[in-house]
Amino acid sequence: MGRATGRLSPPQARLPILKTWTADGTLHRMHNSLREQVREQIEERNRQPTAALVDSQSVRAAETVGRPSRGYDAGKKVNGRKRHIAVDTCGLLLAVLVTGGNVQERDGAGPLLWALHACFPTIRLTWTDSGYAGKLVTWAATHLTLTVQIVAKLAGQTTFVVLHRRWAVERTFSWINRCRRTIRDYERLPGHHAAMVQWAMIIVMARRLARHQHT
Repeated sequence: MGRATGRLSPPQARLPILKTWTADGTLHRMHNSLREQVREQIEERNRQPTAALVDSQSVRAAETVGRPSRGYDAGKKVNGRKRHIAVDTCGLLLAVLVTGGNVQERDGAGPLLWALHACFPTIRLTWTDSGYAGKLVTWAATHLTLTVQIVAKLAGQTTFVVLHRRWAVERTFSWINRCRRTIRDYERLPGHHAAMVQWAMIIVMARRLARHQHT
């Protein structure tokens, strides 16, 4: 018999479990339950959000990522995938969509906002950057009764500046990037990378709840 060592199994050994939990909805339910607990117990908010922030991040892809699901982001000079996320005002993940890196922000935001509206009908306002300006604003208002408010850069801004509301989603990306498996995209399918993003946020929220319960 093997002897327990107390060490975590390698990612390759955990992946079948993650696939099973993703397929049967366990991962999604676990993530949503933890988010509601964090909102209620730590942030002292209602369990369901009423506003959200949307942004995207390009991630370099490993050789395991097939050509059909990857692309080149000319603006960021990244060959890989792009993760589009929606978060609440506390920075907690609400929805994630993974596409090729060549997909524009406003094109990825359409299905992301649709999913956000379906899962969280209480949300009526979202904040985004200027990359989402244009037809998306009108489409969201017409089809989803959702107000998309653009938070533009400051006049003459050339360096990083903390912008109103925008900082929350940028912080979420930094939380996600703390997980070694999400710094780069290693997953063969986009849905597997989306599951890894959810898993990274589960770790963040579980740790916050554990600290809160011991204070």
